[in-house]
Amino acid sequence: MSRADEVINSIKHMILEGVFRPGDRLPIEKELAESLGVSRGSLREGISALSILGVVDTRQGNGTYITNLDVTQLLAPMGFVVDLEGRGDARHVHAIRRLLECEAARLAAARITDQALTEARALLDEATRIASEVPHDHECIIEIDINFHRIIAAHTGNPVLVGLIDAFAGRTVRARLWRSLHEEGADRRTHDEHLAIWKALAARDPERARIRMANHLIGVEESLNALPDDDTPTPPKIR
Repeated sequence: MSRADEVINSIKHMILEGVFRPGDRLPIEKELAESLGVSRGSLREGISALSILGVVDTRQGNGTYITNLDVTQLLAPMGFVVDLEGRGDARHVHAIRRLLECEAARLAAARITDQALTEARALLDEATRIASEVPHDHECIIEIDINFHRIIAAHTGNPVLVGLIDAFAGRTVRARLWRSLHEEGADRRTHDEHLAIWKALAARDPERARIRMANHLIGVEESLNALPDDDTPTPPKIR
């Protein structure tokens, strides 16, 4: 273990033990380096790595603070791993996405609020309106698709699952956009599949919600067989 790794490990344990809490300011560099028994150079390396991981936030002239430790933010670097894995065969990424989102639908069916159901239905209605336009905005429909899935994930009661789904969702946009652009009737099928998921959620039926989500995502995966390696439209920026 390098000295920078020791810094990372030590600060992690301090957070776990409650020495540092979200929003806390870390001691000044000299004091922290001495307390950890490392050089100031090693401390800077460790702090830089923790900053990239979203654990600390260094503010110029104002010190270094523990972030709010939001799970989605902490899991964001996993997107890099997903990108590398999906470079060779995107089916692996989509298969994991299906496992995560089917479980999310199952959990959300028992927890989703009436307000969230209303918001999700409004998204589906907006997608229908856009799809009726000629030509219609495919990228906007994909944004609605992503937000619909995010509402479901947000009501799983499992923040780690939410973070993982968010890390994978942006990496599947290319296939979803290609399907929307090139498969005749794809947007209509996607809407019908989303509506079936919504109805299962509204019925508070976990198993039906899981099955409906699986049916939807299997359709997306099957589209990968026709997805070209290049000449694909740039995916919309995910917000």
